[in-house]
Amino acid sequence: MPELLERATAAVRGSDLAQRRGRVSDLIGLILEVSGLTAEIGELCLVGEDSGRARRAPIPCEVVGFRAGRTLLMPLGELSGIGPGTPVTPTGSPFRVSVGPALLGRVLDGLGRPLDGIPAPAGRRRASTDAAPPDALTRPRICDRVGLGVRALDTLVPCGVGQRLGIFAGSGVGKSSLMGMIARSTTADVNVIALVGERGREVREFIERDLGPALANSVVIVATSDQPALVRIRAAFTATTIAEFFRDEGHHVMLMMDSVTRFAMAQRELGLAIGEPPATRGYTPSVFALLPRLLERAGTAPTGAITGLYTVLVDGDDMNEPIADAVRSILDGHIVLSRDLAHAGHYPAIDVLASVSRLVSEILDPSLRAAGDRLRAALAAYRDKQDLISIGAYVRGTDPLTDAAVALSSQINGFLRQSVDEPSDLDEADAQLCALAAELAGGGPQG
Repeated sequence: MPELLERATAAVRGSDLAQRRGRVSDLIGLILEVSGLTAEIGELCLVGEDSGRARRAPIPCEVVGFRAGRTLLMPLGELSGIGPGTPVTPTGSPFRVSVGPALLGRVLDGLGRPLDGIPAPAGRRRASTDAAPPDALTRPRICDRVGLGVRALDTLVPCGVGQRLGIFAGSGVGKSSLMGMIARSTTADVNVIALVGERGREVREFIERDLGPALANSVVIVATSDQPALVRIRAAFTATTIAEFFRDEGHHVMLMMDSVTRFAMAQRELGLAIGEPPATRGYTPSVFALLPRLLERAGTAPTGAITGLYTVLVDGDDMNEPIADAVRSILDGHIVLSRDLAHAGHYPAIDVLASVSRLVSEILDPSLRAAGDRLRAALAAYRDKQDLISIGAYVRGTDPLTDAAVALSSQINGFLRQSVDEPSDLDEADAQLCALAAELAGGGPQG
């Protein structure tokens, strides 16, 4: 029996919990309705019990609401062998996940159980996945830059230690490859990577191809798209809880989550199942209440810091769809991946002009900021005249900045492009940016 059930089964042996038991009265879609049960929101319950005939393990479920005097439960596993009158026993505690330094290098499921075939290490402590973020006035200000190993980000969309950035992109534009590049090259101490709602085929590809040797100092949490909605939701909170453990140990943690959109979709599925009214594009109000509860847990703390990178799968490449808009308002900046750049073979497909870091003035010195502003201005001037340039109608001398951008277009693209196996450090990226900005200021190559 998995460790989750072993601990939960031991918890229900007290007589007070036995008196709070109920029985299944109805099953509608994903929701179990239980009568006679006394439990609280978020409490873990066990549906079913070992019987001498079937020896079927209880199914863990979580209390998600109440309706007409009945308690509503959603399963943390597949429902089987459940019928009217099946006993339901509360455990007296919320869902908890095991944390500890032995998790480094491991691949876990959405409930924190091993997926890599290696037994769970002993001696771990358990922590509730529902925790409050650090108090606002106890958070140190962000003033140090973290190296992401990607030139275009480190110089033009820089990330501070404890900052939270969103990666906004449509499907198939290179989010997983970019996350792998960052995980392999970042200067953070520990990576915690949550794959929420991913295709099962892509999980092993990401671990072996994109993550590679960085797995040794990483913890990967996986909840594939076929998992129950509550498991996908719990996977995001499990990853955050594990990141908080390493943060409290004094480490700088890089928390990467792919994707917040699928997390929101799982919460929408739960909300609609318990009867919430749909709001914007079918998303229920609880989705927009839950997003800040998840995203605010990253950031700086009195001890350690969690730098958060959250991918947002934009619907139809619409950067203003509801989840993208809500996440962008919470985070400290956004990185936009462009499908047009990806189609042109420009990787990573970062649209520098559409990407913003809100802490540039806090983590970059004035000379680097000026160099970055000059390169952005050149990119904007080139894009403004791109149609004229492509048909040969642009006349050199019309705009000095556009002239320099055209003359240095190959160098600019070479700076912004980077292969997945090409590491880059901060000093090298800064030097290349300053050299490129100096050439732009001089009008580009002469003659």
